[in-house]
Amino acid sequence: QVQLVESGGGLVQPGGSLRLSCVASGIIFRSYAMGWYRQGPGKQRELVASITSGDNTNYADFVKGRFSISRDNVKNMVYLQMSSLKPEDTAVYYCTAMRSISPPFWGQGTQVTVSS
Repeated sequence: QVQLVESGGGLVQPGGSLRLSCVASGIIFRSYAMGWYRQGPGKQRELVASITSGDNTNYADFVKGRFSISRDNVKNMVYLQMSSLKPEDTAVYYCTAMRSISPPFWGQGTQVTVSS
């Protein structure tokens, strides 16, 4: 079974930092691009960041300069380091594994709440 399991979500104050982790199993990890999506209250699910198997990264404009995506192909993990967090970053964050010829796989999501 393919599994993507996120961790690291929680409550953080504005301006704070948080690191999300996702561990993948059941796939040949190196063959997939990995990414993070989020869905905030009353919003559509949107791409936050992605990273290819060749370590090319892409970021949404609203997180550029604040968030950083990385991957560890030995541990089959992908990370999202978030800093300078804003209340509008509050959302459920989803890990995804993507390959051009196949439908993506999704994790269950982890809640990030930015509030004082």
